[in-house]
Amino acid sequence: MVMARHLYASAPVVDGLPLLEEPGFWAAHLAELCEGLSVEGFGVDAADAGAVLERLESKAAWPVFTVRLAQGHSVIVHYNSGEQYTSADYFLVHPDWRRDLVLASTDQDRLGPGLCWPELAALLRSPPGAAGVTDPHQRLLLLLPVLGDANVPAQAVTTLMDALRTVGAPHDCENLARHLLRAHPMWGTSSWSYDHDERGWTCDGEHSPRSDPLGEGLPDTQRAALERCLTPGK
Repeated sequence: MVMARHLYASAPVVDGLPLLEEPGFWAAHLAELCEGLSVEGFGVDAADAGAVLERLESKAAWPVFTVRLAQGHSVIVHYNSGEQYTSADYFLVHPDWRRDLVLASTDQDRLGPGLCWPELAALLRSPPGAAGVTDPHQRLLLLLPVLGDANVPAQAVTTLMDALRTVGAPHDCENLARHLLRAHPMWGTSSWSYDHDERGWTCDGEHSPRSDPLGEGLPDTQRAALERCLTPGK
């Protein structure tokens, strides 16, 4: 079962932000999406990617990354290295909420996908003055494992290629970008639909926590604020 976020308070959590500058970070973070591909596609050495992967899987220090959104919302990425394996948990949080919303988790329950492409695209710009992960290319790559959309637009390939190039991938990285957009092997791609009455996207994936619109049960004002965070142009 995905680890409840309040339990991380007693875990060896460390700020993962410095890891983003390590040459092998993105190859390590996206390793499960790149099955069958060489890490050299990221423009890094396998040794560099392996060194970062060891740090991500360390039982002594669990990296956490914060992606600030508008209206006080954030996506929190927690690496969780238990006794048997390492998983990554992705939460949507707000200081006024009584519980965090799980977007995805690579633990044994394999919860995902947690975002469709329109939502992910809406999260790339950080609000003014935000801390944490603010670069739009890094935000895209950090949250990419949560994506699982069977209908990503053609523009998504170009957007992802631009992000990969900024972190060192060769100019001709289209094959890598297309491979990454196939989604996490734990849950693959799913179909999404927008419910105009409920004001949110829903997913038909067997393992997705998004069978209902995000924020269902929240007060109308909070749901409206959440919708603005996840809708392009709002």
